[in-house]
Amino acid sequence: MQENRVSSRPRSEKINDDIPFAQRTNPIRRFSSAKVRYLIFSSIFFSISFSIFAFNFWFSSSGLSTVTSNTSKTLENSGEGSLLGHLPYQEASNSDLVTMYPGLKVHKDVLPYLKKMEVAALRDGVDLVFLSGFRSVNLQDQIFYQNKSIRNQIAIQRAKVSAPAGYSEHSTGYAIDIGDRNLRETDFEVEFESTPAFLWLKQNAAKYHFVLSFPKGNHQKISYEPWHWRFEGTVEALKLFESANRLTIEYESTN
Repeated sequence: MQENRVSSRPRSEKINDDIPFAQRTNPIRRFSSAKVRYLIFSSIFFSISFSIFAFNFWFSSSGLSTVTSNTSKTLENSGEGSLLGHLPYQEASNSDLVTMYPGLKVHKDVLPYLKKMEVAALRDGVDLVFLSGFRSVNLQDQIFYQNKSIRNQIAIQRAKVSAPAGYSEHSTGYAIDIGDRNLRETDFEVEFESTPAFLWLKQNAAKYHFVLSFPKGNHQKISYEPWHWRFEGTVEALKLFESANRLTIEYESTN
């Protein structure tokens, strides 16, 4: 005869008696399909994010990022933004300018080399005269527009012999116009190329890091200016004129 026993289990636990009581006190959680999809999506997202992070770390450490950066700079300095054949240049700050003599300022890095070049030329019997150095954007604006109206020239014509404001190498403080002190009638004239001063500069200017900006047949289609030289003796100067130098290389390679 079976004895009637009163269960000691709570009333709420009398359901699903086929599941052992010990297991039902910590029931197995069953995830809904939505939660499963969420977990899968989170795992995929985490994997992709980690992969991107790992790739960027490898990319930067491998040096490829430097190549990409240089490529971007090359594109930026490819000559785009030029105006009437002239490349854009920022105006030098007052702190970077020094006075060579009253009325003529140059970049502080240029002055020592100008003095050395002047002394060397004198030893060879050539007397250089420095005609024009730094020009502010405002002064360049006056030169470009006032001279244009005086000569009855349109902008395209004037640009062949003078840069618009903001597009002149003179604004950097690194450009210098040079003449022959004994032949002042050749100042700013093509005839300067026949003077002892120009012939000496052709042979010696590179020793002092000066480059003729607008030689005959130059890539920018600017009129020949045998008096206009620019200084490229520092990294900062090379950076400023990198676009012009690269365009020169590209032009010479195709001609």
